[in-house]
Amino acid sequence: MTKKKHDSDVEFIQALAELLAANDLTELEVMREYGEDDSLNVRVSRQTQMVAAAPAPVAVAAAPAPAAAPAAAPAAAAAPAAAADDPASHPGAVTSPMVGTVYLQPEPGAPSFISVGAQVSEGQTLLIIEAMKTMNQIPAPKSGTVKRILVEDGGAVEFGAPLVIIE
Repeated sequence: MTKKKHDSDVEFIQALAELLAANDLTELEVMREYGEDDSLNVRVSRQTQMVAAAPAPVAVAAAPAPAAAPAAAPAAAAAPAAAADDPASHPGAVTSPMVGTVYLQPEPGAPSFISVGAQVSEGQTLLIIEAMKTMNQIPAPKSGTVKRILVEDGGAVEFGAPLVIIE
């Protein structure tokens, strides 16, 4: 009986993976209960490339070039420069703690929480991310100056996506 349940669990997980791909989702989590003390918790996720991840094509283009060492030198020099432009790798980047919709102001028509060049203090609200009909204030992790705002008001964000750069 355990073997039969195991086979159906594998089929269930495969079906979830297919559902994930078919609907262009990044993550699914399901709890399947068999009885009072018997359940199966499954989380299926996949990594996606973010639109802002411009360094990925540069790294892929540089990979086939090792056959010609002199020609690969400029491509190798360009890869670190492109990585330096990646906002996610910036030490002052504030990343999204969740998937949701970004709002740069507390309500429509109100002034924005922050603007480029504004001084912020640690704990100050930078923006709001709406997730599951809940408004989550995102605080500044440190004091400093807002150098870049990397998201648009009303735009969608993924977990770990860079939101703001504070120096």
